[in-house]
Amino acid sequence: MEKRNLELAKQLRRELHQHPELSNEEVWTKQRLMDFLKTHTSLEIVDKGNWFYAIYRAGVYKSNIAFRADFDALPMDEVIDLPWASQIPGKAHKCGHDGHSATLAGFALEIDQNGADKNVFFLFQHAEETGDGAAQCAAFIEENHIEEIFAYHNMSGMPLKSINVIDGTAHCASKGMTIQMEGAPAHASQPEDGVNPAFAIAKVIDAIPEFTSPENNRGLVLCTVVQVDIGKRAFGMSASKGDLLLTIRALHEEELDKLQKNLEELALTQAERHGLRVSFSYNDTFPETVNHKESSDKIRQVAKSKGMELVELKEAFRASDDFGHYLKLTKGAYCFIGNGVDYPQVHTYEYDFYDDLIETGVELFKGLVEL
Repeated sequence: MEKRNLELAKQLRRELHQHPELSNEEVWTKQRLMDFLKTHTSLEIVDKGNWFYAIYRAGVYKSNIAFRADFDALPMDEVIDLPWASQIPGKAHKCGHDGHSATLAGFALEIDQNGADKNVFFLFQHAEETGDGAAQCAAFIEENHIEEIFAYHNMSGMPLKSINVIDGTAHCASKGMTIQMEGAPAHASQPEDGVNPAFAIAKVIDAIPEFTSPENNRGLVLCTVVQVDIGKRAFGMSASKGDLLLTIRALHEEELDKLQKNLEELALTQAERHGLRVSFSYNDTFPETVNHKESSDKIRQVAKSKGMELVELKEAFRASDDFGHYLKLTKGAYCFIGNGVDYPQVHTYEYDFYDDLIETGVELFKGLVEL
């Protein structure tokens, strides 16, 4: 990677870090990235509102390849002392999406300056943390006849600058599930006069170990109790309303669907038994991210040809990523670049993106374009 391009990308990363924006609020971030590309490249830029993409055109009959970076931040405070620390209280880039976007921008500089034998699409995506972004951007794949798409995530606990890849599922599917039950209030001395949802909700919680048991599922299935909110802090009242918040997760989407169905059916049965009204709502829905072997093999090939340390992952990450939406529409793969074995984990206060990963990511992407 050209030294000047690397320095520009690092500077951009630190600017993005200073101005973090949460999912679906990334107005400044998107504009700064667009301005950077307009200033330093001659790429065509397509503004799609919350997100955008840039294009290097090699020719009408050339193949179309895409690379994606996310650019939203997390609702966390910046507590470590950094020259480029977040300037916005309660918001910080503690997942490294600032680094992902700076990598893609640096890659765009290299392609614009040196050319390519493919039409290269640089997709800058909003709202990955909530799962909204890729679902909104997915039409980009068919509209531009994208034949293959790649992305990476920085990851701690892996050797520094190593390329970590897996065939098949790289990230589990997941969603936030809320079960709301409502009965009728009563005096705490006469609970029989009301309808209390506590017992029905307790039955649902009690069934979770059976629903998620390895004996009853194919691959990993998890159900995490996030919050139980029943009644009010009033000792003279018997509770009449209750919410059970769960995060459900599975290696395979069909297993996630089965878990959701089991939870809904049990909640409905318990509601009918106790005379409760019940409703369900869902948030932060992520598909499974399933790598295509042909594409993950290309990542292996580039890593080996460039002398990068290649690590074969033995299992999928439990955490989710909305990149799976793209892989349902075209071939592609998602990999991880190591921050170092002892580097602070993402989503923690001590974490900051390691700038030297920018060059590793750019070189990996350049190699993929050249295949």
